[in-house]
Amino acid sequence: MLPILYIIIPCYNEEKVLPITSGMFLDKIRELVDAQKISDDSRILFVNDGSKDRTWEIICELAQQDKHYQGICQSRNRGHQNAVLAGLMEAKDVCDITISIDCDGQDDINAMNDMVDAYADGCEIVYGVRSKRDTDTFFKRFTAEGFYKLMNWMGAEVVFNHADYRLVSSRVLQEFANFKEVNIFLRGMIPLVGFKSTSVYYERHERIAGESHYPLKKMLSLAFDGITSLSVKPLHMITGMGCGIALLSFCAVIWSIIVQVTGHAVAGWASMTSIICFIGGVQLICIGVLGEYIGKIYMEVKHRPRYIISDRTQKREDD
Repeated sequence: MLPILYIIIPCYNEEKVLPITSGMFLDKIRELVDAQKISDDSRILFVNDGSKDRTWEIICELAQQDKHYQGICQSRNRGHQNAVLAGLMEAKDVCDITISIDCDGQDDINAMNDMVDAYADGCEIVYGVRSKRDTDTFFKRFTAEGFYKLMNWMGAEVVFNHADYRLVSSRVLQEFANFKEVNIFLRGMIPLVGFKSTSVYYERHERIAGESHYPLKKMLSLAFDGITSLSVKPLHMITGMGCGIALLSFCAVIWSIIVQVTGHAVAGWASMTSIICFIGGVQLICIGVLGEYIGKIYMEVKHRPRYIISDRTQKREDD
């Protein structure tokens, strides 16, 4: 029996690019169906992440035009990661495999062919990985590659140059549903599930239309969320830093006693001020990192829903 594929596409203010890329996704579904790689019951599932433009209206129009289009709408904007999660959880019980991809047309949809082939060969997870970053500016390339290196160094298991373009089987999603974290970082959480995986390499293109929703500020925020959600290494670093500073302070006390005993003590306002400022700065940084972890614990214990679906283009059988 041919597998049922759901393409999960998060959308936020994509009225300019959606009419273009929606046809590309439909053509890819039909191509894979004609090649006898997937079932004709496969679907394209758009997840409207609280868009303020006509994105949801366009999704509804597409769903009326062709049965392969479906859409769900979140009650408000909850961020890219939660939008992808909503689509995955919506599809996990009605499909065999999912492929999550952004709406902007930058990720090469032809890589889906290789992903489906890898699934047929027994892989439960297939990561879409950028083969090169020639189209990026030096700053963008430097910060992006530094992002992945920093994440791995901090203990968050991520695939280098992989974002959220991936194939995941229903079997993996059933297990992933047991992960109840409120702070979502999918590219670091999916590898934790395990199962056989591989990578498919592709070249990323320029955005077809519209503006990017992931500037440097959001990338830095995503990196920090990923580190604090998946790793406790920053806490270990604080402990090591505290021990190191305590050792230096102990040595300084011994030195000051020796200077006082030998009669060479000289009052030094500048040195004392520098030491106080340094220690105070380190303490504030440490308190800030601890505060981030406490804040995440605070959010987790509330057990608030990670997404709320307010509308669907097609009602589910259990509704």
